[in-house]
This record gives sequence, C-alpha cells and structure tokens, in this order.
Amino acid sequence: MSDPAVKLYSSPSPNPAPRLSVLIPFYKDDPRTLLKELSDISPQSVEILIYDDGTGDTALTQSLSKQIQATNNSIKLLSAQKNKGRSFGRNALFNAAKADWVLFLDADMRPMSTNFLNKYLEIITQNKADIIFGGFKVLSERGPSETEIHRVMSLTSDCEDAAARQALGPKNVASSNLCIRKKVLIKAPFDDRFTGWGWEDSEWAARASKTFKLVHIDNPALHLGLETTDTLLRRFKTSGHNYARFTKKHPEIAKSLPLYRWIIRLKKWPLHKLLRPILKFIIKLPFMPINLRINTLKLWRASWYSESLS
Repeated sequence: MSDPAVKLYSSPSPNPAPRLSVLIPFYKDDPRTLLKELSDISPQSVEILIYDDGTGDTALTQSLSKQIQATNNSIKLLSAQKNKGRSFGRNALFNAAKADWVLFLDADMRPMSTNFLNKYLEIITQNKADIIFGGFKVLSERGPSETEIHRVMSLTSDCEDAAARQALGPKNVASSNLCIRKKVLIKAPFDDRFTGWGWEDSEWAARASKTFKLVHIDNPALHLGLETTDTLLRRFKTSGHNYARFTKKHPEIAKSLPLYRWIIRLKKWPLHKLLRPILKFIIKLPFMPINLRINTLKLWRASWYSESLS
C-alpha cells in the first residue's frame, strides 16, 4: 500500500491473476467467521481482501493475521490506523484488487450456499451483466427484541427474490452483496460527498444503471448484523442530508417512492414536529404491534427528512 497509515498482512499464497476479488470492509465488527466460511468455499480463482477501517483492536488484528497465514487461499488484510470512512475503505480495497470483477460483501453477511462464489463466477463468465446484485436474507425466526423492528422491516421489504428485485431495477440494490465489473467503478465511482449513513449505494445504483447493465440474481447472503431500534431512530433522524442529495440527483426515482409522498404531505403540516416524542415512544414500546411500530418509524423518518428537502 502506498499509504503508510495502512498496514498490509498477506497470506503466503497470493493469486497474481484472480478472476474475482471479494472486498470486505469492516469497522468494529469481527470478520473472522465470514473469512473462515469464504475460505472453505473459495476456488483458486478468487482473492479475498479485508479492510479494517481503524477498529484499533490489536488482538483482533493479530488473530486475523494468524488466520490469514494459516490458509491456502489468497487473502490480504489492510489495516488502517485511523477510521477514514466508508468511501476511503471502498477505494482502498478497490485499488488493491487485482481482478476485473469485485464483490463487495459486508462483514456481518454469511454466504447461504457452498456455491456462493462459484455462482458469481458463472454469471461473470456469461458476460451478460456489468452489475450483479445477489440479494440478502434475514433469519425467519424472531430474535432479540431490540433488533426485531429491523428484522421484520427487512423481511417484508428487502428480502425479495431476483424477479421482484429486477422489476424494481436500481431501487432494490445494496452494497452488502454486490458484484461489479471493475471498469464500472472507474467510470462511475461512489459519490464520497455522501457522509454518515444512508442512500450512498442507492444513488450509485441509480446512476450506474443508466449506463451499465444491472442484473439481479438469486444468490443471497444472510444478514446477521441487524440494528437496534435506537440505532435506526438515530440513523433515520440524521440521514436527511443524504436523502436530499439522492432526491436532487434522481428526482424521478425519489418521487416514485412512498417516502417522498409522505414527506410532501408533512411539509404542508409543520406541526408534525411536535409529535416526534410521541412517535419515538410508540416505536420503542416492545409490546406494541410490530407493524404499528414499523409504520410509526417510517413516519418518524419522513418527519425528519422533511427538514432537509427543499
């Protein structure tokens, strides 16, 4: 690496000419289980690159280094001394990747099939797409109460099959399990003017799919890192600036979503701001019907976003 603040740990078996580079950024997560599962199913034509965005956990770094040294796969760990943000991490991984195709995979995802990587390689070989989204799933059974809203929201709106996602095109794309031809990211990079959480991958997909072919396939990863209710409240409260940027760049898509229509209604009734404490109270009550809590959370988001949309 050219950046002296990023240390490199490499396996003894680097692949000089991989067909696919799997890119895993993480910050204060533990990617060891994912790394083990990928190593077990990884063909020789795949390299795996991990980027630690300044977690600062020496014990974790040493454990990952030992895990990498003990494998026969081509694996590299890039470890930043300080947190530099999602865009920097993506760029660091992308610049280090050797393959013509890259697969972005979040550290809290798990492949749901032993054929997970081979299926991407098969689609790549067919040369019928530039962007491939495999989708994701969440556990079907109820989990901890603090993450139940996120689980049910994902289950009902995000865990669609390929046919349903293809009909929505770029509206249903996330960077958590996203395979991209490298030249696409060269010509259409992620917009690093998005800060914090939210809408960065949606904006990129909307923009890139205008020039490059986007294909949805059924090759899901299991999403285990569900967020707590408090985290969702905070993210929805503070991501309005990103939504406004997305809306400005892609008004035709934004206006087709129910969220936009709710925001327009609320902007005509400014007293909705006074209801936010009540909305938050309802959202946080675990014994309330889950659908009521989810719809109230969506109203909470629309209320805060209305302040950012001019």
